[in-house]
Amino acid sequence: MAKTKTKSRSNSKDILRSTSTPLVKSTVSPSRSQKSTEVLLAEASDLLESSQPELALPLAQEALRRLEADKKDYENVETLLRLAAQEKPTFPTALILGGDICFALGDVDKARAQYELATTIDPDGQLISAEPWLQLAQLCEEGGSKSIEYFDKAIEIMKNEIDVLDDDEAMALEHTKEIVNTRRQKVAEALCGMAEVYMTDLSWEADAEQQCEQLVTEAIAICPEALSAGVLQTLASIRISQERVEEARKVLAHSLAIWKDVPVDTDDPSRPDFATRVSLVRLLMEVEQEADAMGVLEELVREDDQSVECLYLGGWCHLLLSQKGIAVEDGKPDHAEQARSWLGNCLKLFKTLQYEDEPLRQHAEELVQQLSQSLGDDGWEDTDDDDKDDEEDKGDLEIEAGNVDHNKDKDKDVEMT
Repeated sequence: MAKTKTKSRSNSKDILRSTSTPLVKSTVSPSRSQKSTEVLLAEASDLLESSQPELALPLAQEALRRLEADKKDYENVETLLRLAAQEKPTFPTALILGGDICFALGDVDKARAQYELATTIDPDGQLISAEPWLQLAQLCEEGGSKSIEYFDKAIEIMKNEIDVLDDDEAMALEHTKEIVNTRRQKVAEALCGMAEVYMTDLSWEADAEQQCEQLVTEAIAICPEALSAGVLQTLASIRISQERVEEARKVLAHSLAIWKDVPVDTDDPSRPDFATRVSLVRLLMEVEQEADAMGVLEELVREDDQSVECLYLGGWCHLLLSQKGIAVEDGKPDHAEQARSWLGNCLKLFKTLQYEDEPLRQHAEELVQQLSQSLGDDGWEDTDDDDKDDEEDKGDLEIEAGNVDHNKDKDKDVEMT
């Protein structure tokens, strides 16, 4: 599971205006004004899912303006539930979509305000479920105990939903089983999110370690085995912080075994999302399992060859494998050469994409300097000609699983930065 950020701030000061003020200007393009509210929201949702939040925003704003104008006529939850049962749009659900769009655009303040307003209108989550509380747990500026409160509320809502669905008659339906399993996974992830708050913001609490243990134990118990890879990663992170490294290795091996043999081209929910697998790589490196980390990284880079972080981690992994004298397959470049290729691509993409993680760049350059000394050459240099050669250099990076010997002894600690 990717680390849950319990604090998030934005430079933006645009807070959602009060419900007495229109959310957008009254001037609307004729084509948009002729569409129904249902169509506006559906199109906005589709655009968000296709990674076009900037196009989704004006549609969602127009839908919110209309629903806000009529909100006084059906503010009670019972009326809202009746409208939802008739498949009609409601103000709280439109607020959630608006919040998701603002978050995708980086406007954290406005996203937070829209989630908060939705939870005020539907305080028990009967209509909007637990999602806004989960978002607020990660976006609240106070973090710490306030994040725990939001997680607690989200878990309460989801457990109530599970109780409603989890009866003999309902569970006879396969679709209902999938919904219940998804809810249980989300409860487990929320519990892990709480554990991570205790490992960071609340680590000074006397019972922080006990709380982490209890929360992760409950998460593992409630999460279906096939969906538990991320939960196990959180347990491994706790074990690492406790310096119980061998236990962490076993937990990570279990986590990886759940999905590593699942075909990449299948839509299998057991495979963690991209960010969670990147977090897995870092954990594997912390416990000196660089070979396994490289196997995960090679798949990640095949999915997204523009990931600066993955290229950086891959270069670092190859360097560590080189320092340990781990063999490669016949005909493959040695690990030092591969490290230089990965890190070179990383630094070029860093510059091209104007990536903002300065510590990552600095460490990548330090690693390049280490390689230069060991290889006895100048290594990668940041010159003005690099941009011209980007297309040619795309073929420099070899990404082929199985080019390392997983059985070699590991004899050097890894210090993560």
